[in-house]
Amino acid sequence: MAGPRVLRNDPHAAHVIAAQASPCDELIVRTQPAALDSPCRRKRLALAATILGSSMAFIDGSVVNVALPAIQTELRASVAAMQWIVNAYLLFLGSLVLVGGSMGDKLGRRTVFVAGIAVFTLASAACGLAPNAGSLIAGRAVQGIGAALFVPSSLAIIGAVFDGEERGRAIGTWAGVGAITSALGPVAGGLLVDALSWRAIFFLNVPLAAATIALAISSVPNSRKLDAPQQLDWPGALSAAAGLAALTYGLTEASARGFAHSLVMCAIGVGVLVLAAFVMIEAKSRDPMMPLEVFRSRDFTGANLVTLLLYFGLGGAFFFLPFTLIRAHGYTATEAGAALLPVPVIIGVLSRLTGGLTTRFGSRALLSAGPGIAGIGFAMLALPFVRGSYWAGFLPALAVLGLGMTITVAPLTTTVMASVPGHRAGVASGINNAVARVASLLAVAVLGIVFVWSHDAALSARLDELHVPHDARQTALLRLDAQAGAAATDAPTPQQTLAAQAEAGAIVDALRAVALVSAACAFAGAGLALAIIQPRK
Repeated sequence: MAGPRVLRNDPHAAHVIAAQASPCDELIVRTQPAALDSPCRRKRLALAATILGSSMAFIDGSVVNVALPAIQTELRASVAAMQWIVNAYLLFLGSLVLVGGSMGDKLGRRTVFVAGIAVFTLASAACGLAPNAGSLIAGRAVQGIGAALFVPSSLAIIGAVFDGEERGRAIGTWAGVGAITSALGPVAGGLLVDALSWRAIFFLNVPLAAATIALAISSVPNSRKLDAPQQLDWPGALSAAAGLAALTYGLTEASARGFAHSLVMCAIGVGVLVLAAFVMIEAKSRDPMMPLEVFRSRDFTGANLVTLLLYFGLGGAFFFLPFTLIRAHGYTATEAGAALLPVPVIIGVLSRLTGGLTTRFGSRALLSAGPGIAGIGFAMLALPFVRGSYWAGFLPALAVLGLGMTITVAPLTTTVMASVPGHRAGVASGINNAVARVASLLAVAVLGIVFVWSHDAALSARLDELHVPHDARQTALLRLDAQAGAAATDAPTPQQTLAAQAEAGAIVDALRAVALVSAACAFAGAGLALAIIQPRK
């Protein structure tokens, strides 16, 4: 299959570490026609504005996971609240990003970009000032709405301002800076958490946003798409957001209440029904944000299924891994952020070497091999020797995972672009991005059930083996709830020390269960690629 050329400097590297991993950003840029009445005279400043804006989203997506234990300690947040701190952002970003791109096309990219940055910044300040978990979750939701406006607009601005070879260089610069900020974001965030407070990671957005808005107003032309839809698909966007919210709420509550609880069953049932209504709305809409006809392509459907399964595993594992490193192994936030570096570093180093493999072997072979290798990396996180030793345990597993993601990146981009007609390439890439973000959203909810249930079962078994009495179990603050991060003021008793060790071991066991489910999803993605995607002709 002769697919279009894909840049070796693939921007997947800028997203893999983030919770809202988003493939195919390059396609969004490449499929934007230049619609400027006059050439942009300040192209470098315009590129700087888009890079700063995108960097805020990259950093925010990658540092929050590292800060979660500190947030839990200060705000006494429950496990469900920690999940929603991440999922509130992913929910609105994933469900509104397609309509956000259409708003930029219709109303002007600069207008929507600046508005999104402003909303995002106000929400960031609210997050930094949040007095409790509920306020922080609300602020994160508004951050997601702002990001859904400026992320697609920033990519479209690059496509409209630059053309020809300049566009390729601009994409390479944008992707390179994005990869650096994504890789260093957790480390820098960990330093802020350790030296100042978790609140500093949100206040950092304020000066960045001020510089971004100033650059955008002074240098970015307010381009529009000439054939933009006359009406925005608000019914589709709202039904997608409502359905995903209900489904995610039900899955999140299931970890504490069980699937038999009436609230859980009702929430999941409502979510499924509203999402079914979303599909019907898209089928009947004149200008749907997700045209269903693109799914008639086997390759496009297969590529999105691979994306859903692989990024489901990635989002879940990278949500719980920093928490485990900090809570069970005693890492600082900075050390936990640095521990994640192998994945983006390997992708950045090897992406040039693997970029030509798609032409040589075809997308089908690589989309089977890449997720399969990533699955091995996930499975290695569950091995018994992955305990306290980073160099002998976590590093090899993350290196294999990074290699698998590197092999997957280019053929996934190529398959999405080549599987639909040229005029649908931008829509197809946007859908694939949304699928990746929704996969991370569902992963945090579903794998939260796996983590909590595995933790409780392992903890109970360990405490029974140690013959720890029930009063010591209660005073040791064993459960992963609002008191889990509370600092004890009195010296622990010997039984409480044993109970704390059992707690750490239970967290490790829970991460292993999550890693095994992530591995199963990656292997399933490899199998589906082999079964659905057509071999190279």
